[in-house]
Amino acid sequence: MKYAHQMREQFRQLLGETVMDHIRAEVDAAPPPSPELVADLRRVFTRPGGAIPGASSPDARAA
Repeated sequence: MKYAHQMREQFRQLLGETVMDHIRAEVDAAPPPSPELVADLRRVFTRPGGAIPGASSPDARAA
C-alpha cells in the first residue's frame, strides 16, 4: 500500500466520512491560487530558510 493511500485511510478513520466530505467540498470551492502566491510558495519551498547568510552573489565573487 502506498504512503499517500495509507495517510488517506488514517485521516478517514480519525475524522470520519462526513468530515472528509466537508473538507473535499471546501477544497473544491476554493479559488485557484494567484501566480504571485505560487511564486512565493515556490521560493519558500526551494529555500525555506531564506537567503544563505554570508553568501555572495556570483558577480561579487568574480570581482
